[in-house]
Order: sequence, then structure tokens, then C-alpha cells
Amino acid sequence: MQPNSDHRYQPKSFVEITAPEWVKNATLYELNIRQFSEEGTFAAVERELPRLKQLGIDIIWLMPIHPIGKIHRKGNLGSYYSVRNYLEINPEFGTEQDFRRLIKAIHNEGMFVILDWVANHTSWDNNLVIKHPEWYMMSRKNTFQSTRWRDYDDIIELDYSHPQLREYMTEALKYWVKEYDIDGFRCDIASFVPIDFWENARAELDVLKSVFMLAEAEDKDLHRRAFDATYNWTLWNILHQIAVNHYSVKTLTEAYLAEHVSIFPKKGIRMNFIDNHDKNSWEGTPSSNFGEALKAVTVFTFLMDGMPLVYSGQEAGLDHSLAFFEKDPIPWKPHDNEKLYSTLFSLKHRNQALWNGHYGGEMVRIMNDKMDQVISFVREKNGDKVLAFINLTNATVVAQFDTSFDKGHYTNLFSDAEIQVDETLIIEMAAWDYVILHQTAVK
Repeated sequence: MQPNSDHRYQPKSFVEITAPEWVKNATLYELNIRQFSEEGTFAAVERELPRLKQLGIDIIWLMPIHPIGKIHRKGNLGSYYSVRNYLEINPEFGTEQDFRRLIKAIHNEGMFVILDWVANHTSWDNNLVIKHPEWYMMSRKNTFQSTRWRDYDDIIELDYSHPQLREYMTEALKYWVKEYDIDGFRCDIASFVPIDFWENARAELDVLKSVFMLAEAEDKDLHRRAFDATYNWTLWNILHQIAVNHYSVKTLTEAYLAEHVSIFPKKGIRMNFIDNHDKNSWEGTPSSNFGEALKAVTVFTFLMDGMPLVYSGQEAGLDHSLAFFEKDPIPWKPHDNEKLYSTLFSLKHRNQALWNGHYGGEMVRIMNDKMDQVISFVREKNGDKVLAFINLTNATVVAQFDTSFDKGHYTNLFSDAEIQVDETLIIEMAAWDYVILHQTAVK
């Protein structure tokens, strides 16, 4: 994979916006309100906030809360992403007062909340269809156009060549910040909407409060003036190939990480994930996608440069694909993932090496003699340090690591054992095994 020459050497000022200070070591939870409980309501979510806080979650991403279109609706309940009114709340979830209570409860727990925002398209019966039909893309037959090249016939596309649409959509975003104290937005297929719209909207939102903006896209240019975080689809794809097709670890290190640390904006944040609503509903579960490698790749995505995501039910070992257009409540149960996630998130919160964007330490390769099987790296910031050794194969390996630059006294994250690291470290690692060592400077 050749580096993109347009971005190979970016100036430090490439990112011209500043994320809120609370984003520096934050974790993210995508909350599917419909499936989160039997009730599928805001009130039911509110009851679970202390548990999510204890898990180590900082930001709650609520999937779309707006009324869902009825014309050409998919299934019985429809898609959250077929928005009928941008300024109203889906009555299936509760009342306006219920929503206000939820937002206040999230804030009282010391967490933050972002709304899922669908700017590219609306339902066929959105109120804008009657008021402003000229704001929509038209087909060659001069009819409203469903999404091009995709089978999403329950929605029709907006046309951002109209300044009045841009103004309306910007004011709609601002409405939820002003009226409900929302802390930001996750923006659906953000790269399908003109970047200058997002840049202007971000500037106007930041006048109201410092917001956090996540784009469902990988475009690095979105970080310049619009978004703090973008999706890491590429990382998921590579880890999937390693887990399922046993690709060499060099696919990750040399074909991805080498480019990432060189060209990705230092102040930008990649959202790293094992699951999300798209993957879960359409492409399989974490267990089916990663098999025995699941814990190893989870540990890697949580320790890598970026913000980790947990999707609803993932902490309970969700092992089936949630129906997207019907009621399909998550079968909650105790699971080892809870301890795994909380342990990793606790380290992330207190160890600056793992913080997000420029707040954290860069991933630096630790050389080993099994480079096609084991990934090893160090992240360091202000005296805090984390060493990661992860066997990304289905075979037992004995690996020797060059730790001459990382000598010192460390704690094993999962066993709490104390270990002295010298110039060379030798570890026998079972299939998909991992060893995480950390040290914290005295503050």
C-alpha cells in the first residue's frame, strides 16, 4: 500500500479545530434504544447508566431518536435512519420529558451524549417533502430519488446545492444543543454530504458549546475543520482477514500501521471497533467474524491509537445479529467481556500513554523475531508507559522482543504480577494470547 502523497507530510496545523477537553481519554458506547431493553424506551436506558459508567464508558452515542418514516417502511418498525422529522422525538422511545430526563441523568453520571444525525437523506414522508420538494435529488424521471446504487428504497436523498437546506440542517443540529444540551453528533455517511457544510455547521455549533463530532467516514480531510473522530473501517477489515484467513501480521504492521502513524493527523482520532450496528445486523457477530481471535483483536483495538467503541450487548457477549427493522431485545447476561473491557478502560483513563489523539502516545514498534505472527509496540506519554505483546495467530509461539529501550519495572495488567523488563524479553504465547505491561509515573 503506497502512502497518499497528498497527505504524506502534514503540517502540525492540519487540524484546525479542537476537541472538547473531556474527549482526551474517552470511550464510546453505541446505544441501540429499540433493542437495549424489552421496553425499548429512554426510561429503560436511564436505569442502566450506572452499569455503563462502571464499565468505563464516557460517551453515550444514541442511535437516531427521531420519528421513523411510514411510507415504504422496511419491516414493521422501520429503520432509524429513515427520519420523518428532525425536530421531534420518536414516541416509541418516550416523551420529550423522558428524553430530557435521560440527558440529565447521563450528565449526572459524569458522561456525555451524542446524537446520531442523518443529514444525507430523509424518509419519503418527512415534513420537508411537502414544504421544500426542491431540496431533494431528482431522478431522470423527475421523481424523488432513492439512494443511488444502494437498496435503500425507504429513503430519498437531499440536495445540498440549496443554501436554504444547508441553513435548515445547521439550525436543526443547533436546536438539539440549545434545547437539550446535547454534547455532539455521530453523523451518518458523513462523506456523502459536502464537507463545507460540515465545516460551517461545526463552527456554528462550537459557538454554542464545544462539541464532539464523529463522522461515519474515513476521509482524513474531515478532520481539518469538521470532525474530531472518524471510523476505522480499514483496521476492522485487516483484523478480520488475520482472524479468519490467517493473514500475516505484517498486513497490519507494514500495510496499515506504517502508513497510519505517518499520515494520519496527530490531533485526529480514529474510532476503533469490533462491532457496531452495521456490522452486527448485516455482516455477523463479533464471535462469527473473529472466532478464537476475538479477545486478542479486542485488546489490540482498545490499546491502539484511537477511541474504542462498544456496541449495545457487546459487553454481554452478544452472539446473534440484532434484527434491524423489528423488535429483537438483547439477551443480557453476565459475561467475561465486562471485566475485560472495564480493566482496559480503567487503564486508558489513568495512563496517558493510551489517551486519544495528540493527548496520547504514538505507537512505536517493538522489534521481535516473530514479526509475521506477533505484534508488539509501546506507547508512552509524560512518563506513563504501556507495552503490548499480542499473538495474532492460532499457534503457540515463543517470541523474543528487543526491549532495550523499555527497560524498567512494570505491572502485568491482567495478573497484577510485577515484572522487571531487561534488554531482551522472551515470552511463550499460546494461540491468540496477549501480555500487557504498564507503568505510571508518579504525578
